[in-house]
Amino acid sequence: MNADGNADGGSTVDAYADDATIRRILEDTGDTWAVVGLSNNSSRAAYGVAEVLQRFGKRVVPVHPKAETVHGEQGYASLADIPFPVDVVDVFVNSELAGAVADEAVAVGAKAVWFQLGVLDPDAYGRTRAQGLDMVMDRCPAIEIPRLGTRA
Repeated sequence: MNADGNADGGSTVDAYADDATIRRILEDTGDTWAVVGLSNNSSRAAYGVAEVLQRFGKRVVPVHPKAETVHGEQGYASLADIPFPVDVVDVFVNSELAGAVADEAVAVGAKAVWFQLGVLDPDAYGRTRAQGLDMVMDRCPAIEIPRLGTRA
């Protein structure tokens, strides 16, 4: 470890997001991402991150009570309403609601869960990992994609 607490070679490692898991989710887990909290409000972070994910080659599925079409993709009111498999569930709800979303992601057969910056629920992280899903917490794919130089 260097003075910053990072492993030698610049690899960032913490309890809820290591570079290997981040890279695996971004590159190998699949291209259909349900973005929970995504609406047509362009001033919200979810809107911009969804654009980045699309440019990175991901299909972004909006999940929001309004079930709006966003960035050309039909929205759904809940994960359970999506009529096709979802690979990754990207969570833009407050921490108090995030655990229930992680549980829904497990229930619908997602392969990974991604809690955005500031979304923290260590218990949900433990439950989700115990079910065999990859999970990242308190990170943003729009930051991690260029940081890691990942490929679609």
